[in-house]
Amino acid sequence: MNEHDGPVYEVTLNLDREAAHDLDEWLASHVDDMLAIPGFIEAKTYALEDEGDRVRRVVYYYVESDAHLEQYLDGPAQQLRQSTSDKYGDRVAIQHRVLRDPAVAEQSLARVPRCLNCDAPLTGQYCGKCGQRARSRLISLWELFRDAFGDLFELDSRLWRTLIPLAVRPGRLTRDYLRGRQARFMPPFRTYLVLSLAFFLIAFFDPREDLGILFEAEPSAEELDEESTPSDEAGQAVEEVRRGLEEAGVVVEQPDEDDGISLRIDEGGLDSSCNLEGFDTTDMPRWLARRLTKERVQAMCERLAAEDGLGLQGFTDKLKENVPIGLFILLPMMALVLKILYPLSKRFYVEHLLLVVHYHAFIFLALTLQILIGRLGNLLRLPELVDDAVGLAVSLYIPIYLYKALRCVYGQGGLFTLVKLIVLLVTYLIGLILIIGFAALFAAFSI
Repeated sequence: MNEHDGPVYEVTLNLDREAAHDLDEWLASHVDDMLAIPGFIEAKTYALEDEGDRVRRVVYYYVESDAHLEQYLDGPAQQLRQSTSDKYGDRVAIQHRVLRDPAVAEQSLARVPRCLNCDAPLTGQYCGKCGQRARSRLISLWELFRDAFGDLFELDSRLWRTLIPLAVRPGRLTRDYLRGRQARFMPPFRTYLVLSLAFFLIAFFDPREDLGILFEAEPSAEELDEESTPSDEAGQAVEEVRRGLEEAGVVVEQPDEDDGISLRIDEGGLDSSCNLEGFDTTDMPRWLARRLTKERVQAMCERLAAEDGLGLQGFTDKLKENVPIGLFILLPMMALVLKILYPLSKRFYVEHLLLVVHYHAFIFLALTLQILIGRLGNLLRLPELVDDAVGLAVSLYIPIYLYKALRCVYGQGGLFTLVKLIVLLVTYLIGLILIIGFAALFAAFSI
């Protein structure tokens, strides 16, 4: 616009924030009408935020010459101003200014803040186009830390506003989310992923195994023998363990004192030879029989029964990796069951899925708290009765929670909800067994 020689006609509208949306729609049409007037070449509109309940809209009209501008002011200007006043009354205050020097307009336009990400005009603290924060800043190490973890530790963050109703108000979080109250809560799948990650990390993370370098080495058997002498009670305990192993088919032998203790598997007990003479796939589905060939099962069995124990350890590790994936696959299956159980609810499939996601997130939260309370009890040397009581309470609360959640979201009576709860729990148990079975099968053939 530096080559423009004519005047710039500036129109500033100061209006109530509540009327901004309606006026923006009208203003877009009004600008088109203005550009249809002879001599009006171009128009630029900017939305500016003021303090309080007022906002501003600034429009710059680039006019070809002073003669065209005077022709407009003497003609249609009064009629257009009167129509705007009749439409919005006192809610909108209009100011007009003629800028004879186009450079002044360029400087005014340059002062309008623009988004650093998409270059759109800024109307507040966040860009209305891409959502990035408006303020420009230098990124420090502390700010990077706050961006990564700040939402977790702020007391008014969406995380805490989500966890509290999720834990103590069954179904309330799902019902509020379906009613459109979404911005105050964490997205459902993010909640599920965060809580499932926390559960598996706490449940399967062993600091002495994964961070062994930070702990002192365990004393060897020779050191224990030197520091302690066997007692009668210890001898009885060892004998009980020996008898238990022999009942399971494991024979404990100690031929010489210097040779130590050796184990062998009794012929009539456990079979470690992986003998598959009776293996038959005729009763299996065809797709499964083509994959579970005798040779593949034989190789898998030999890897699991390896004497070094690496096969069994690998199977356990793979199973831990597959279980979270299997539980995630279980989500849409249970949502389909809810869709079948509530055919008259007029809810979409994704709404049933939302309830299942929130319920699974609650289960992860409850089990995580149970594990933490149990470990705290062990640290404080509390009686085992406390840990058992917590486990019993969680086991009872999980189905009760689902019952109350179903009543809260679907609003049916207690008897109908109870019947559907039983069907849902039975279906869930069957699905869980199948998922864990397939997870174990995948783990066995991937080691």
